[in-house]
Amino acid sequence: MTDIVDLKGRTAFITGAGRGVGRQVALHFAEHGAGAIVVNDFNLERAEAVAAEVEALGVTALALQGDVSDYDGVAGLFAQASDALGGIDILVNNAGNAGPSGGPGFDPPFWTQDRSDWDKYLQVNLYGVLNCTRHALPGMVERGYGRIVTVISDAGRVGEPALEIYSGAKAGAAGFMRGIARSVGRYNITANNIAIAATRTPFVAEALADEEAAKQQLKRYVIRRFGEPEDAANMILFLSSDAASWVTGQTYPVNGGYSLNQ
Repeated sequence: MTDIVDLKGRTAFITGAGRGVGRQVALHFAEHGAGAIVVNDFNLERAEAVAAEVEALGVTALALQGDVSDYDGVAGLFAQASDALGGIDILVNNAGNAGPSGGPGFDPPFWTQDRSDWDKYLQVNLYGVLNCTRHALPGMVERGYGRIVTVISDAGRVGEPALEIYSGAKAGAAGFMRGIARSVGRYNITANNIAIAATRTPFVAEALADEEAAKQQLKRYVIRRFGEPEDAANMILFLSSDAASWVTGQTYPVNGGYSLNQ
C-alpha cells in the first residue's frame, strides 16, 4: 500500500527534539522515509539519545546542541547540518516553552512585570522561529522545495491569562508563518502551524500529577483525554509530506476540542 506521507529521503531539521513532541516527530519521520534527521536540543545528551533511536530505525541522524534564540549560533547549526547532510528540506520549529529556563508557568500580573520577564518567552517562541527559518530558507529557495512547520500553542490562538507574553509570542510566530507562506509559495515551499493544547510531554506530565487539578482541566476538552506527542507528530508529518503540497499559511489546532472555531 502506498504511504501518502512518505518523506522520500528528504532531510529534516527538528528543534527542541530531545524529548516530547520533537522526539516523536523525529521517530515519525524516521518511520516514514526521511533520509536524514537533525536532532537539535539545548541539552546534548537528550539530542544524542534521540539520534540513537533514529539511527536504530535505519535513518542517518545528527545530534546538534544549540539554543535557537542565539542567531549566530543557529547560523552555525545550519552550516554544520549542511556540511554533514546537504541541504535541509524540512524545518520543524518545535522548541518552545521558556527555552533552557523551563516551561511556562503562570506569571504575576502583566502590569507588575519587568521588561526582562518577557525575554524567556519572546526569545525562544518568536525569535527562535525567526532565526531558524532565516537560515533554512536560502537553501530551500535555491532548490525550489521546502516544508516549514511551526508548533504554537492554543494560547496563541485564544490567549491565556497570566501567560500573556507566551500567548503573544506564539501568536507572533503564527503570523510570521503566514507571511512567509505568501513570500515563498512560488518556490514550492509551504509554511504552516499546528496549535497544541495540553499534551503529555515530560513537562506537562509533571503539571498533571495533581489528579484533581487534571480532572478539572480535562472538563474543558471535548475529547476527554489530554494529548499525546503522537497526536501532534501525526499532523506535523502530514504537513511535512507531499500529501500537503497544496496546504500553506494555515494553523491547525491539535487540541481535543479545547477551543472550537477560534
